[in-house]
Amino acid sequence: TVLQAMAGRAAGVQVQQNNGSPGGTISIRIRGANSIQGNNEPLYVIDGFIGGSPVMLNPNDIESMEILKDASATAIYGSRGANGVVLISTKKGKTGKTKVDFETSYSMQKVIKRMDMMNAAEYAEFTNKYLTDNNKEAYFDNPASLGEGTNWQDLVLQDAPILNSSVSVSGGNEKTKFAISASYFDQEGVVRNSDYKRFTTSMNITHDINKYISLYGSSMYSQSNRNSKDIGGSGRGNDLYGSMLLSPPTLSPYNDDGSYRMMGIAYPFSSSVLANAMNFINETSNKTINDRSLINGAISIKPIDGLLIKISGGIGLNNRTTNSYRSTQFIGSSGVADVITSRNQMILNENTINYTKKFGDHDFSALAGFTYQFDKTTSVGAGSSGFVSDVSGSYDLGSGELFSTPSSGLTEWSMLSFLSRINYSYKGKYLLTASIRADGSSRYSEGNKWGYFPSASLAWRVIEEDFMKGIDFMSNLKLRIGYGKTGSTAIEPYSTLNMLSSGKTVLADELVTTYAPSNRLPGPLKWETTGQTNVGIDIGILKNRISLTADYYVKNTKDLLNNVQLPASLGYTYKIENIGEMQNKGLEFTLDATILDGSFYWNLTSNISFNRNKIKKLYGGEKTGRIYDVSAVKDYVSILREGEPVGMFYGYKETGYDENGRITYEDLDGKGLSYEDRRKIGDPNPDFIYGINSTMSYKGFNLTLFLQGSQGNDLYNLSAISMTQDFICGHNRPRDMINNTWTPDNPNAKYPKLNVDNSAVMSDRFVEDGSYLRLKNIQLAYSLPLKKMKIHWVESAQIYVSAQNLITWTDYSGFDPEVNYSGGANSTDLGVDFYSYPVPKSWTIGVRIGF
Repeated sequence: TVLQAMAGRAAGVQVQQNNGSPGGTISIRIRGANSIQGNNEPLYVIDGFIGGSPVMLNPNDIESMEILKDASATAIYGSRGANGVVLISTKKGKTGKTKVDFETSYSMQKVIKRMDMMNAAEYAEFTNKYLTDNNKEAYFDNPASLGEGTNWQDLVLQDAPILNSSVSVSGGNEKTKFAISASYFDQEGVVRNSDYKRFTTSMNITHDINKYISLYGSSMYSQSNRNSKDIGGSGRGNDLYGSMLLSPPTLSPYNDDGSYRMMGIAYPFSSSVLANAMNFINETSNKTINDRSLINGAISIKPIDGLLIKISGGIGLNNRTTNSYRSTQFIGSSGVADVITSRNQMILNENTINYTKKFGDHDFSALAGFTYQFDKTTSVGAGSSGFVSDVSGSYDLGSGELFSTPSSGLTEWSMLSFLSRINYSYKGKYLLTASIRADGSSRYSEGNKWGYFPSASLAWRVIEEDFMKGIDFMSNLKLRIGYGKTGSTAIEPYSTLNMLSSGKTVLADELVTTYAPSNRLPGPLKWETTGQTNVGIDIGILKNRISLTADYYVKNTKDLLNNVQLPASLGYTYKIENIGEMQNKGLEFTLDATILDGSFYWNLTSNISFNRNKIKKLYGGEKTGRIYDVSAVKDYVSILREGEPVGMFYGYKETGYDENGRITYEDLDGKGLSYEDRRKIGDPNPDFIYGINSTMSYKGFNLTLFLQGSQGNDLYNLSAISMTQDFICGHNRPRDMINNTWTPDNPNAKYPKLNVDNSAVMSDRFVEDGSYLRLKNIQLAYSLPLKKMKIHWVESAQIYVSAQNLITWTDYSGFDPEVNYSGGANSTDLGVDFYSYPVPKSWTIGVRIGF
C-alpha cells in the first residue's frame, strides 16, 4: 500500500503495521506524538486536495511523495500541520505518443511465526501435574498415547494468495495531456475467511486554453470490500486468537455429530468462557464496503509575467457500510445482526495568488490566499437478533425477533483560513522563507475560534561562498535553521456546547423518551499548538555521489486537550480541558551514497532517527490508560505522568519467588502490595528507528533490498498472561513451560509454581524487548533486451520476483514485534499485544510491460 511504501524511507518517520489483517490499519508518526486525545497521523495532501485518503490510491499511480517535517514547511497548513504533512502527486500525462503500462503480480503469504504450543501428549501430562500438585486426581490416563492431537493453529491459519493488477494510459500534445488508470487488488488473509478486495480508477487532464489560462481536472474512485477477523483482546480464550492458542490439543472443534464442541464445558477444569476458534471462523462475519471518490479541479490564470492566480475546488465522498453477523450456529447465539452506514462529504475551495520576480541577484516570490473547507457526516445504525434462518444474514433485519435501539447522527464542521508566504533569495546563497496562516474553526467557542500559525526559516548555501572555491571534493554545503507553529484540532465538533443525549425509560407503565445532559460544558478551550525549532545541515561530496543530511529539532506542544475525570456527584463522568504540555526532541541523519556508477551500479541510502518524548505538564500529574480485561487480571498497563515519556508501562516489579513458588513483588513502602508499589516498568517508545535501502543493477538485472528496524522499544505482552499464568483454567501452554515451572528442586525456574493461588498482576514479567530488524522487501528484476529480441511493438518489459517481511530478527516471544492492539492513534496505549491478527510474510512474482 501507499502507507507501507513510506516505511523506513525517510528519517523521523515511524511506520507501523498494527496487525496483519488484510486492509488493516497502519500508523504513521512523524517526529513522535504531539497529542494525547487528538489523532497523531500526518495530514495527506493528494494533488493539492487537503485531507485526501491515501488508502484509495494505487501505488503505481504515484509520481512523487514528499514528507514535510519541519514546522517552517508545515506551518502553511496551520491547524493540521502539527503531525507532519505528506504531499502526494499522481502521475500526469506527457507530450508525445500515447503510452500504455501494465503490471500484474501473484503473491503467496505465510504467517511469519507460529507459536510453539504443547501437543496433546505434552498438554495431558502437564495438566495431570497441575492437578496432582493441587491435591486433585489426574485426569488423563495415558498422556503419551494421545500423540500430537489437534493443531489449532493449522485449523485457523492458512497460506493465502494475493492478486494485484493495474493498467494505465497516458499521453498528450502541447495543449492537452491526460492520464487514466485502473487497478484491482485481491488479498486472502492468513486467517481463514478473512479477505480484502480493492478496485481503483483515476483520471486527470490538463488543458492550456491559451498562454494565459490553463485548466486541470482529476477524479479518483475506489471501492474496497473487507471481511475482517479482528477478533482479539479477550481473556481466557474468549476470542478467536486466544482460543486458537489456548484450546486443549486433546480436543477437536467438532463433536461426533458434526456440531461445534462447547470448549468451556469440555473438561471440569476448562475456562467457562473458552471459545471454539472454528466457531468464530465459520459462523461470524464482519464485512465493510467503502466507496471513496475524489473530484478535484483548478483554473490557473497568468495575466502578466510572474503573476499566477489559481482557483481550485474539490469534493471528497466516502460511503461506508458495515454488516456484522453471528449466525444461529454460533455458540450461545440465536443469530445477531448489525448494520452501520455512514456518509462523509468534504468540500474544499482554495484561492491563491502568487507573484515571482527577479531583480538582479535578488529572487523574490510572494503567495497569498484563502481557503474554505466544509465536512459533513451522517450515520445510521440498526440491529436485531433471534433469527429463524441464516439465509439473509444482516440483509434482513426485519426477520429478527428482538430489535436493538436504532441510532443515527449528523456531524458538521467548517474551517475558513487565510494564508501568506514570502520566499527571498540573494545570489542563491542566502534563502529566507516566512509564512503565516490563520485558521477559524467551528469546533471552538467564541473568543477562541481563530488560531494563528507563523513560521520563518533561513538557509545559507555556504558552498557558493568564495572561500569554498578550491575545495573540489565538496559539492554541497548548506546550513538551515527554522521555527514555526502548527496546530491540531484535537476535539470533536460540538465539544464546546452543552449537549443532550436521548434515552428510553418506563414511566407510569409506558416507554417514554428522555433527554439528559451528556457533557459538562468546558471552559474556553484553546487550540493545541506545537512550536518547533529545527537546525540542519546538508553536505555533498564527490559531485554529490555521497550526501549527508542531519537535523536537530525541538517540538513543544502546549494546551494539550484531554478528558478530565469528574466526581460522580456532579452527574457527569468527564469534561474536556487544556491539561498539559508535551515535548519531542531528536536527531535525524540520512546518508545517500552512490558506491559504484559504471556498468555495475550500486546506491546505498540509510537513515536513523532518535526521538525523546516527555510530558512536561499534566493536569493532576498523571492519567491512566485503558483498562484491559484479561480475566485473570483487570487493570491498566499504561500511564501518562509528568516528566515521563507518553504511554510508559506502569506496574509491579517482580523480585523472585517465595518458599511456596509464588511470585513476589517489590514492596516500596513495606506495608504490603498496593497501588503505591506500582512503578515504571517499560517504555514503548524506541531509542531509535532506522532504515537501509540498497539498489544494484547490472546489464538488465536490478536488485533492491530494504531493511527496517526499531531499537529499544518495549512491548507489553498481555497475551502471555493467559498463556503462562491463570492456572485455574486448563489452557494449553507454550512448550517451554514443560519442566520449567517452580519446584523445590527448581527454584530458579522461568515460571511460577502450578498453583491456583498464583494470581497474575500487571507486572514487568510481561514486558519484553520489542526491538527488531526486518528484511522488509527484497526484489530481483530483469528487463528483457527487446531490441536484441527484435520486439519493436513493446517499449519495455520486466519480470521480477520479490519477498516481503522475509526475515525478522527479534527476541520478542509473540507473533510479531510490529504490533499495536490499540491501533496506534491513541498515545496512552502504545506497544500492547493482546491476541492480534498475525503478520504474514509473502513471496511475489510479477511482470511489467510498457507499450
